[in-house]
Amino acid sequence: MSTRRFPTRDELRIWRDYLETGDLVRASLAARLQRSSGLSPGDYAVLLALSEAPGGRMRSSTLAETIGWERSRVSHHLGRMEKRDLIRRENCTTDNRGAEVVLAPAGQAAFQEATRPHLRDIREIFVDALTPEQLAAAGEIAAALRAQLAHPTAPRGLA
Repeated sequence: MSTRRFPTRDELRIWRDYLETGDLVRASLAARLQRSSGLSPGDYAVLLALSEAPGGRMRSSTLAETIGWERSRVSHHLGRMEKRDLIRRENCTTDNRGAEVVLAPAGQAAFQEATRPHLRDIREIFVDALTPEQLAAAGEIAAALRAQLAHPTAPRGLA
């Protein structure tokens, strides 16, 4: 019979600091993005994915996977973006059963206008707050967490 090991008090403090700081960083970036461009982080994620897609279009199921959202969430969000003329939904040219999300000219313009200020905000809020060593460590931490989530039973450092 194995005993379950729970986090120590210090480990839990670090965990809470990590969560709370991440929330503050995301909230600060979201507020600045909204203020400077009128786009939400969700809008920006959709527009970024579409701007990187061949022809500025992709299937909504692929979009959901690309940005890490459930398909129903993507569908509702796309409806709101479509009303603002940021995207269009068109029948899939290769498969009659699906629809493709297409980056509309207004969406492309909004994305281009939002990108420079957003990147400056990322630098100011995140990058400039850390030393080069801390930034590298943050990258290593993110990679270790992704590896653990991709292979939850693998021993640390081997995933």
